[in-house]
Parts: sequence; C-alpha cells; structure tokens
Amino acid sequence: MTTTPTPKLVIDNVGKIFSTKGGEVVALDQTSFSVMNGEFVTILGPSGCGKSTILRVVAGLEEPTSGHVFLDGKEIKGPGPDRGMVFQSYTLYPWLTVKDNITFGLQLKGISKKEQDEIAHHYLDIIGLTGFDKHYPIQLSGGMKQRVAIARALANEPEILLMDEPFGALDAQTRSIMQEILLKVWEESKKTILFITHDVEESIFLGDSIYVMTARPGRLKKNIKVPLPRPRDYQNKSSADFLALKLELLELIREESLKAVKP
Repeated sequence: MTTTPTPKLVIDNVGKIFSTKGGEVVALDQTSFSVMNGEFVTILGPSGCGKSTILRVVAGLEEPTSGHVFLDGKEIKGPGPDRGMVFQSYTLYPWLTVKDNITFGLQLKGISKKEQDEIAHHYLDIIGLTGFDKHYPIQLSGGMKQRVAIARALANEPEILLMDEPFGALDAQTRSIMQEILLKVWEESKKTILFITHDVEESIFLGDSIYVMTARPGRLKKNIKVPLPRPRDYQNKSSADFLALKLELLELIREESLKAVKP
C-alpha cells in the first residue's frame, strides 16, 4: 500500500487584512496550498496580489488575520531558525567580511570555529566565491552580494528557504546567471524553496510547481506543474514546452493585471 507523502509546508485558508488610514485592505483571501519536502515552488502574480505577504506570513513576520500555516506539522507563530529568508534588497552586514556574514548565525549558535570555517568554505565553493572570504560587501557586485545572502541563509540549515524576488534588482544578464547558480545550489542541497517572483520566465526555469495568484485580494488562480526535466540550463528557455507554458502564464497574468486596473 502506497502512503501519501506529508507536505513540508501547509498554508491553510490564510487571509490577511491590513488596516490603513483609508480603511481595511484585504491582501490575501482564503489562500491554501502545500509544498512538499525538497520541492522548488514559485509564486507568480500581478503587482500587489499578496505574493510577498504570503512569504512574510510563512516567515512569521506577519500574523495571518485568519487561517493557519504549518511547517513540519507545527504551526508557525513567529520567526524561527527553521526558516531562512533572502530579500530583494541586499541585507548583508557591511562591517563584516563575506565569511563572517555567512557564519554570523553559526556564531550565535555557538558552533565551533573549525566547523564555521568548514561550512563557510563549503558554501563559498558552491556559490562560486572561493577567494572572496575576506572581502567586504562594498567590494562586491549586486549579484555577488545576493550569492552571499543565499549562502548565509543556507549555512544555518533551515528547513525551508524563503526568497522574496531576490534577483529583482539585478540587470537581465546577471539575473539569468543567478538563476543558474541558484539551481546549482538547490540541486546540491535539495532544500525546500518558496520563491516569489513577477518574472514569468524565472518562475518556469526555477520551479517544480508554479502558483499563479489573482489580482488583489490575492487568491490562488491556478497551480501548474512545470513539464521540464532536471537538471536545467539556459537552453531550456528556448524549448517548445518552455515557450508554451510562458504564453499560458503571460495570458493568466495579463487577465489579472487588467482586472486590477478596471475602474
């Protein structure tokens, strides 16, 4: 008898309402989905649809107005070391070297200096920054800073990695390279990843599954399994399956974007 795998992350009927001077704003409305262990899930939708709100709720940075979120069967009630977060903005400590940024959380845990060094050098090798351990963030390009941020998040061995448009501030060429680097890191770690993006190609290239959001109030419009084999490289972006899915997603996003601007 085959048993059904237990989801790593469960988002159960989550709603989020923000109070503003102009009244209440419904950011999320009865949103439910799950993420399996080791799965790479991307969330795609028009601007203001609540994508980042979902991530902040999972991170424990926002409390849902309704519903519940569970990680490994335990309800999330606030931030915790079982979730690693990578933001769009560069969040490195400017006064610390690359290596010290990566090991910052490990120092707080009281991990030995030797083990810290081993972990730092392991992730520096994976992200392609061996030899940059003594550099400071001001000496790095934007893409290099984000690689360090990813390494720092993974060094703490979180159960899930949460990424909020981490490549949104990069130029197109650097962004494409960062996508390939992230896939390499994911293939190495098999970490569960929940990734927010507004870029259709990015969502396809990275994800196992894509959740498409409606215009605000954000709901799930469609869940699509990506029909591309792994491992992937940039050549996948010109395949017939990739282009067909891109057209489908563009039409879904277009429909929702037009709804958002109707009078």
